Amino acid sequence: MVFGHAVALTGGIATGKSSASAILSLLGFRVIDADTIAHEVLQEKSPQIAQLFPDSYLDENGAVDRKALGALIFSDREAREKLEALLHPAIRAEVESRSLKEERLGKPYIIDIPLFFETAHYPIERVVTVYTPADIQLQRLIKRDGLSEEEARRRIAAQMDIERKRELADWVIDNSGKLKQLQSECERVAEEIVESFSA
Repeated sequence: MVFGHAVALTGGIATGKSSASAILSLLGFRVIDADTIAHEVLQEKSPQIAQLFPDSYLDENGAVDRKALGALIFSDREAREKLEALLHPAIRAEVESRSLKEERLGKPYIIDIPLFFETAHYPIERVVTVYTPADIQLQRLIKRDGLSEEEARRRIAAQMDIERKRELADWVIDNSGKLKQLQSECERVAEEIVESFSA
């Protein structure tokens, strides 16, 4: 059964989800990264993207200029919805295909899905949210991506509020501190995930 042993890993932009995913991988979990799949699909769909938007969002090599396209979709909801309608069916199909392969192993595995709650595309029962308070999230995003405060706030606002994601999760990994704290939080949640499947 697709997603039977899956655990969705989500969070907000710049909350440390990728770092948590890497640590969980080191702790023995196999990880399906929906974001990596999305990047692959984005490049595969570059001809359709060029047709979808009147301005060119391809570089001189014909690859999608993700930075330019990101600036558009985070400021234009209609454009974001058009892009999602193009990409999400292909992304979901690939995630499902990889999930079925993992199910054969009969062990819990992670599916890293940044917009798990926003899209509601995946019927996965167990969910981990990587949490960082909004003020820390904002500062990390500005520092990480070199954005203005206004642009960083716009990108955060395009996603569900991190406090709401925290409420909806089965487990919360608190990443408000240093790397050592994140490691400890991941270890705790990893143990609880394994226990939940063996119960």
